[in-house]
Amino acid sequence: MTLKIGVQMDPIEKINIAGDSTFALLLEAQKRGYPINYYTPDQLSLQGTRVMAQVTELQVRDIAGDHFTKFAPKLMDLSELDVILLRQDPPFDMAYITTTHILERLPASTLVVNDPASVRNAPEKLMVMHFPQLMPATLISRDRAMIEAFRAEHGDVVMKPLYGNGGAAVFKVSKVDPNFGSLFDLFTTTFRETWVNQRFLPKVSQGDKRIILVDGVAMGAVNRVPAENDIRSNMVRGGAAMATDLSPREKEICDTIGPELKRLGLLFTGIDVIDGHLTEINVTSPTGLRAIKNLGGPDLAAAIWDAIEAKHKNLG
Repeated sequence: MTLKIGVQMDPIEKINIAGDSTFALLLEAQKRGYPINYYTPDQLSLQGTRVMAQVTELQVRDIAGDHFTKFAPKLMDLSELDVILLRQDPPFDMAYITTTHILERLPASTLVVNDPASVRNAPEKLMVMHFPQLMPATLISRDRAMIEAFRAEHGDVVMKPLYGNGGAAVFKVSKVDPNFGSLFDLFTTTFRETWVNQRFLPKVSQGDKRIILVDGVAMGAVNRVPAENDIRSNMVRGGAAMATDLSPREKEICDTIGPELKRLGLLFTGIDVIDGHLTEINVTSPTGLRAIKNLGGPDLAAAIWDAIEAKHKNLG
């Protein structure tokens, strides 16, 4: 099968190819002979009923510092494409949401991965609240009395932005903590929206497992262990990637949420599990493909493209 593909992503000049899952997908696409049409979100336009973008044909290679060649840009009607990868990183703000509204205007013959309407309607730290039985105790709120009552009940908690990413602004707050008032003030002045308050899981020190689901099926995982004196396991924050397998509890979590992810057209998702508790469902620009492969796991970029091919074939 030959597919004409597009990728909506952050500037390719700025990515770190060693750990970038979008780059892994592009390498696999090129290996399969798919022409790659690249553009950044600011180049996306809606003109009447036509979804347009200034695209650049792209060639990629797995060489740090020399990982791409761009050719002359051209204006393209994106309905000419078979598949578009929606892969820019958060923040999940109004600019991001606007791109999902525009991409949603494309005809059904152009498959967008992940489905833009479902991405828009499934904020990562809110969607997970559909499965409270799988989660640690969690409160989404900016009301101080509610948060203080939650802390009194559950002890140490983690406070983090509702639409944050990459471990930014994630704080552990003790049950009795003189910094809580200052952190509350900081959050209220920094964020207009509510934020996440979640019971702290001490076993995060043993790792925060990123599990990749492809069309609702768990296909691989990596255990991310926080650096010393840090609760954040994100690899961009110094977390160390380690090979891992799924526990029976983690398989149960995947079996529970997988059918809903598939139904929503969320073909490539990454969930986070700490000590048998689901903490996030990542749908915007999940990572982990390169780490899993580098640690001897499966090549999930190939599995994702197999799933995309099958799904596109069924469109007709």
